[in-house]
Amino acid sequence: MLKVGIIGGSGLDDPQILQDAKEIDVITPYGEPTSPLTTGKISGIDVVIASRHGKKHQFSPTQVNYRANIHALKDQQVTHIIATTACGSLREEIGRGDFIIIDQFIDFTRHRKTTFYESFGDYSIHTPMADPFDFGLRNALYKTSIDLGFKTHNGGTVITIEGPRFSTRAESRMFRGWGADVINMTIAPEAILANEANIPYAVIAMSTDYDCWKEDEEPVSWEEVLKVFDKNSDNVKKVLINVVSQIG
Repeated sequence: MLKVGIIGGSGLDDPQILQDAKEIDVITPYGEPTSPLTTGKISGIDVVIASRHGKKHQFSPTQVNYRANIHALKDQQVTHIIATTACGSLREEIGRGDFIIIDQFIDFTRHRKTTFYESFGDYSIHTPMADPFDFGLRNALYKTSIDLGFKTHNGGTVITIEGPRFSTRAESRMFRGWGADVINMTIAPEAILANEANIPYAVIAMSTDYDCWKEDEEPVSWEEVLKVFDKNSDNVKKVLINVVSQIG
């Protein structure tokens, strides 16, 4: 039976998108998730929302318990996961407020648990990661976003950095040279763990800035990110509400 998990980034974990919302506390073998889960329905379909950074946005990207968050959704028997994230653009054609349906990632983090399997025991676990974002979910997100009239890019590579600081200009130029299209601080190891858990996973990313590679622009600041984010967050929620009925 279809049951959709939504991992909400900053401000995109709004329980008001659910009917009959109910908060539940959970515990996993990897500790507590970063917040209680919220269960409810969208268009009659069971949905579980996890707040990536906590209800008060108290966890920095490195301190998020990604393993507990994914395991908690797995324990709730979700069949699909849709994640949301803000990101910086590394390409001229990806403007502020644009949506990107990511299809690849580069993991540039250094201090995070990236697997559920710290010991192999009697067998080795090497999860395929060639195509980490589910094709069907990506198509549903892209079609829904386009149908709603939002400028949306079908595919793109995200590079995940440790944070919470932003990039230097040298780093930003290097990431562009590596083939990254956008930059954020959370998709790795979240995407890795969802694949290990064998749960189809996809992301809708919102571009809020041009990082700092674009020298005819002011370098990215948190204040500017928030301005673009606040202007477009309701559009992300509209995509989430409408895409759930297109899954399956």
